[in-house]
Amino acid sequence: MRKFDWNDITIIPDTLSSISSRSEVNPTLSNGKLPIFTAPMDMVIDDKNISEFELNNINICLPRNIKYDINKSTQHFYSYGLDEIIDIFEHSYPLPRKVLIDVANGNMQKLWDISKRIKEKYGDNIELMVGNIANPATYRKYCEIGVDWIRVGIGGGSACTTSANVSIHYPMASLVNECYEISKEFDKPTKILADGGFRSFSDIIKALALGADACMLGGIFNKCLESCSDTYLLNDTTSEYIKLEKEEAIKLYKNGQSLYKYYRGMSTKEVQKVWERKELKTGEGISKYNKVEYTLAGWRENFTDYLRSAMSYSNSRTLEEFIGEAQWVKISQNAFNRFNK
Repeated sequence: MRKFDWNDITIIPDTLSSISSRSEVNPTLSNGKLPIFTAPMDMVIDDKNISEFELNNINICLPRNIKYDINKSTQHFYSYGLDEIIDIFEHSYPLPRKVLIDVANGNMQKLWDISKRIKEKYGDNIELMVGNIANPATYRKYCEIGVDWIRVGIGGGSACTTSANVSIHYPMASLVNECYEISKEFDKPTKILADGGFRSFSDIIKALALGADACMLGGIFNKCLESCSDTYLLNDTTSEYIKLEKEEAIKLYKNGQSLYKYYRGMSTKEVQKVWERKELKTGEGISKYNKVEYTLAGWRENFTDYLRSAMSYSNSRTLEEFIGEAQWVKISQNAFNRFNK
C-alpha cells in the first residue's frame, strides 16, 4: 500500500458541529500545556531560555549537554545517550522523574532492552520517552513494555539528512496514523510524539488529527527570536553573518531588520566535537542559518488559535476528542496546490 505524508491529506469538518465559537475549545493536554514539545537541540533551548518556553505553555525536552541534578525541575525531560543511560541504570545513579533516551535509531534491540529494564524497575515513578522509530511494528514492541512516550519519525527534520543519504524513512502521516491504530489494542498505549519535518501550523494539526498525542519541534522553534542559538545580522556586501548581542538583536527585530539564527542537526560532526567524541563519525545532518520569523509568544498565539479553529470545525471540545478522531481525506497534488499559499 502506498504511504502518504502531510500534503497528501486534509481535514474535513464534522457533518454538524455543536461548537459556535473556538473559545469553547480546550487545546491543552492533561498537564495544562499545549501538545507541543521542544526538540532536545542545543540551538533551540538551554538553561537561559527555559522560562520562555514555560511561559508559553510548551513541554520541554532538554538537550544532552544540560545535566540533571536533584535540585533541578522535575517537570522537564532530561536527555541521555544509550550507553550513558545503561551505565547510570547499572550503577543505580539518580534519575530524574522524566527521562528521554535520545537515540537516532530507536529500532535497536539494545534500546528496547534497557527501556524494558527501566520500566520494570521504576514503573510509573519514571516517565520514559524513547526514539526515534520509523516502523509501526516497533511502536507495538514499545507499547508491550509500557514505555510512556515514543518519538516517531526518522530523517524528516530540516537539519537531518538520514533519509536523503541512507534511504531510511517512513512517510510521517502514514506512520503516525498506523501507530495510532495499533495504540487501540492497548489499555495504556505508548503516547505518540510526532518528531521532525514540520513546516507549518497545518502539518502539526494534521499530525494530531491522525493520532499523534503531541508534536516535537526543532527548526520551527529555532526560528523564533528567543531560541538559544546566537542571533546574526547578514552583511549584504560581504555575505558575512555578524553576531549580535541579545539586546541589540531584540531592538533590530522590533525595527523590522532581518535577522538569522544558526541551526545544526544533532548528528553533525560539529556537535560530536562539542560532546568531545574521540572518534568522529560521518554526520547525518547539516548546518545552516534560519531567518528569524516570529517571537515565541506570537507563534504560540497563532498556533493555539489555529488549533482551536480546527477543533471547532471537527466538533471537538477537547484534544481527546480531536486526536485520532477528526475526519480526513486523501487529496491529489492539484487539490493541495489549490489552497496552498
